[in-house]
Amino acid sequence: MKPLVSILITAYNAEDTIAYTLQSAVAQTWPRKEIIVVDDGSTDSTAEVARGFKEVRVVSTENYGLSGAQNNAFPLSQGDYIQYLDADDLLAPDKIERQLAALRECDSRRILLSSPWAPFYYRVRHACFVRNSLWQDLSPVDWLSRAMRENLHMQNATWLVSRQLAKAAGPWDTRLHFDQDGEYFCRVVLASEGTRFVPRTGIYYRASGANSVSFIGNSDKKKDSLLLTMKLHIQYLRSLEDSERVRNACLAYIQTWYRNFYPERPDLMREAQQLAAMLGGRLEIPRLSWKYLWIQRLFGFVVAKRASQRWNHYKSSVMRSWDKALFRLEGGNLAVTPASFGTNSAV
Repeated sequence: MKPLVSILITAYNAEDTIAYTLQSAVAQTWPRKEIIVVDDGSTDSTAEVARGFKEVRVVSTENYGLSGAQNNAFPLSQGDYIQYLDADDLLAPDKIERQLAALRECDSRRILLSSPWAPFYYRVRHACFVRNSLWQDLSPVDWLSRAMRENLHMQNATWLVSRQLAKAAGPWDTRLHFDQDGEYFCRVVLASEGTRFVPRTGIYYRASGANSVSFIGNSDKKKDSLLLTMKLHIQYLRSLEDSERVRNACLAYIQTWYRNFYPERPDLMREAQQLAAMLGGRLEIPRLSWKYLWIQRLFGFVVAKRASQRWNHYKSSVMRSWDKALFRLEGGNLAVTPASFGTNSAV
């Protein structure tokens, strides 16, 4: 019998996007699937929209946050494989089928399946799939060291995780308010026998800007979580291999994220420097783009950093609004077909 796949969707105030997400889940060409939505205490009509799909099981809970909602969703599932899916992202229709077809008879359930992904605002046909060094079969230590050294990641819906792997990784960490998925899938990779990349299918990740849980901004709670997840990532990678290349990858990782602490959080800066010293290195003062150097010279690093953040936020907001307007003019159709996948593709 073909394996059952559980598509788990946690949702909070996602009434504007969840119908599109559920359409992509229902349209999966893999026949044996269950679709479960955990409505995490939404105050809008998320649950009502989800209940409009007869193929979908909807469970409403109090608001536990992302990690708590994921931990509530997993025990509800029966699948041999788990497909995690955010309530605003889209699956290519053959995503699950192609990934399972890539498994070999001799493979264990500890092989972790991945796929391409591309960001979009509203119109999926303009999404661009850009290959990076994680888009290949890799051992756990190679995957984690590349991700940390090159500041790369795989969006969480790209993975197809066996139930055995999900249990080995353990629950989502409810202490975290940032990078919850990154820390969780780091443990999934750690528990795996390696990743297998499956091309010519994948997912569309909706870029939601400042409203996203992955946006740090000036949140001290998220900055505290960032330092914790950095420590955990380093611990996980060094448990596999404590070599010079791993330590260099960890140093590059800390340096990349150090700018989120500098200079507003000297306490976190000190801890980050201590991490770097433990690895045999030292962090440099973060650098801003050349476009903001004149602001830095006149008004200081903090003002220049905030100008950079605000400009990036403004630019993405304008692009999102423009794409939304065009999306509505074109009829608001978000259907993803095998033919549409690969448009503007670099995979």
